Amino acid sequence: MQRVVRNIAGLLVAGGTLAAAVCLPALARTEAGVPVVEAKPVSIPAQASPSAVFANKVSVGGRTVQLNGSGTRFKAVFQVYRAALYTEKPALQYGDLAGEGEAKRIHLVMLREVNANELGSMFVRGIQENMDKAAAARLMPAMLRMSALFSEYRRLDAGDSITLDWVPGKGTVVSVRGVPAADPIPEAQFYHALAGIWLGATPADWKLRDAMLGVKATTDTANRN
Repeated sequence: MQRVVRNIAGLLVAGGTLAAAVCLPALARTEAGVPVVEAKPVSIPAQASPSAVFANKVSVGGRTVQLNGSGTRFKAVFQVYRAALYTEKPALQYGDLAGEGEAKRIHLVMLREVNANELGSMFVRGIQENMDKAAAARLMPAMLRMSALFSEYRRLDAGDSITLDWVPGKGTVVSVRGVPAADPIPEAQFYHALAGIWLGATPADWKLRDAMLGVKATTDTANRN
């Protein structure tokens, strides 16, 4: 009997160790020299499931934009958020987003809990990764403003959303949980640089880039992930 009790106790300890390991937060992984936000596993509500479908059309500044493409952002094996690109005209490459006369939206829906302040800082670093130093220096005030917006939030939970809108005549409007976070950022170059985090020459995730642009992944893309 004592031997059986010891065996059961050993199984319970081993099981507890395994459960603890599974529940540990995913540690930051570096992509293109950019540290990834530490993410804590949480229960994912139905509206934030990886298979969640974005609306085909939405309104940005009173103008209708259509879903260009969407995909899931991964860090290691963890799904962090769903991302969608909306445009007035189809965009097949990053350069198609350069104009300031058309409305655009990048919509993120969290699949895990993340530190909001670190996410804002990661956006800034992602912009810098896709620009030369001189251009990044000119946009630094705008980047700092955006980073400050996220510092107001302690965290983002699964199901929370972020929209990054370009509204012609106004600028970049950042909304968190459906609420505009501050006054628009007027520089058109800033929105293009912001979109570069996902769609530029050094995107956060190559497969996500292709999914948002609605293009078939290439062999080169597959090898980069």
